Amino acid sequence: MIEEILLRSIADAIKTLYQTDIDITSLSLQKTRKEFEGDFTFAVFPFLKISKKAPEQTANEIGQFVTESLDDVEGFNVIKGFLNIVIKKSYWLNFLNQNINNTTFGFNPHKNTSPVLVEYSSPNTNKPLHLGHIRNNLLGWSVAEILKANGENVVKVNLVNDRGIHICKSMLAWKLWGNMETPQSSGLKGDHLAGKYYVLFDKYYKKEVEELVAKGFDKEVAEKQAPLIIEAQNMLRKWEAKDTDVIKLWNLMNGWVYEGFDVTYKTMGIDFDKTYYESQTYLLGKSIVEKGFNDDKLIRKEDNSVWADLTTDGLDEKLLLRSDGTSVYMTQDLGTAHQRHEEYKASKMIYVVGNEQNYHFDVLKIVLKKLGYDWADSIYHLSYGMVELPEGKMKSREGTVVDADVLISEMIETARQTAFELGKIDDFESEEAKILYHTIALGALKYFILKVDPQKNMMFNPKESIDFNGHTGPFIQYTHARIKSLLNKADNVIANNIDLNINILDKEKNILQLLHEYPATIKQAAESLSPALIANYIYELAKEYNGFYQEIPVFKEENIELREFRLAISSFVANVIKSAMGLLGISVPEKM
Repeated sequence: MIEEILLRSIADAIKTLYQTDIDITSLSLQKTRKEFEGDFTFAVFPFLKISKKAPEQTANEIGQFVTESLDDVEGFNVIKGFLNIVIKKSYWLNFLNQNINNTTFGFNPHKNTSPVLVEYSSPNTNKPLHLGHIRNNLLGWSVAEILKANGENVVKVNLVNDRGIHICKSMLAWKLWGNMETPQSSGLKGDHLAGKYYVLFDKYYKKEVEELVAKGFDKEVAEKQAPLIIEAQNMLRKWEAKDTDVIKLWNLMNGWVYEGFDVTYKTMGIDFDKTYYESQTYLLGKSIVEKGFNDDKLIRKEDNSVWADLTTDGLDEKLLLRSDGTSVYMTQDLGTAHQRHEEYKASKMIYVVGNEQNYHFDVLKIVLKKLGYDWADSIYHLSYGMVELPEGKMKSREGTVVDADVLISEMIETARQTAFELGKIDDFESEEAKILYHTIALGALKYFILKVDPQKNMMFNPKESIDFNGHTGPFIQYTHARIKSLLNKADNVIANNIDLNINILDKEKNILQLLHEYPATIKQAAESLSPALIANYIYELAKEYNGFYQEIPVFKEENIELREFRLAISSFVANVIKSAMGLLGISVPEKM
């Protein structure tokens, strides 16, 4: 691409003019600000010690060298110490000709390298997926697709947290108060049914704690001595001892939950290459911990619990095995990480997990290193912010979460109402309209979440997300449909060889420049693991195209060469919108 050519030429200029070798990676270009003439801007200030000249003179000398060296450079101008480089229009037209039919434009060839594992979703089998899981799934899936587009060998993995005290709470509540209720008898999805009993456990557990406190117990003691929590802990011990009845109940309820999860995943368009289960990795984790103790790398306390002493690392002691021998989250994460490393020898293992787990992943890496596993450096925690609704924060055990299935259903209904009010579906048959509602709803949901930098907390407003004129998925979807309608009028006949001598307007050049940025945007999004860069890029492209479409005739242009050029630009924009939205998991309709 032209940016790399320019940077090499600038490096050559500095070497030739000032007898100094410059690493090209230390150089950077910016888009020239709209109020100045030019396409790319280079700031010379960091190199004045080398040139030993004033900023303007340095910029003029480098600009002259680059202009004389490169055929694609038309000229330059200097504003103080900023060198603004002008690219010939023939370059942009050549770029269009070369890529108009390139179905993989922006994507890098597949690299034959060690795989990158991306873990996302990681649900507990005691409750349905909720709004927080939606951000997790959408972020993880999109990051995986962006890495693929950048040429990486990606493996999408899920870790199901299917064992532990939280699972036993749902199981115990169903056993005590379920009356043999099933998804079939209740009409509830299996994951919703399990979640119902998780909430029920918390309700009765809190009541027991309150009763003990009323009898004079300290609250912290009451929370440990409440009969329900003791019974749940006993159930966990029985599970680890492979008690037949407990395992049977566990299999039954987990089966319900998996069926429910699969429905939600399918609705969201989420998939995995491999699914791990905590129940299958925690024993490996326990053996790793036992070995660490035997190798004098871990400590066992008087109550028989095993800990990692991380005080020399600036942290505290971390529990790895409870006194009764049962494992904790960290135990299974040690086992899962070890198993994945043995299976894939991955160059990187990316964990997409909320920022409330930052400490957990710091500890995971330190413990693995303490145990002698140098590959712990391959672990990367993609820490993302929490999602809230205007109503406030959600709490699973209190039943105040925003259920993913309910939210998606409500989004589809909102999409139906909005599309109907705006007259977007007048010529749609009923079944076709239902598909459109679903496409708009999922596009709105995914785009609204993914356009936010992963590290930031965000507030999700369902109504605001479905706006055909805002910074939203439906606006971009409508832009794509508008272009496809235009191309249909032209019978989709797109010229393959645009005349390089035609005169292009600023708005047309702006679009070509944005299209030109797509490969670099994918690369940057992959490096920063941020789908937000893709999302915001598409919005800028769609916005720029709409401005062009409003002001400049396309299909009605009488000059044949200009009409072919503008139809070619339109087709290219539609292709890039479809490609980029695809990296976010968003479908774009042919008509709206």
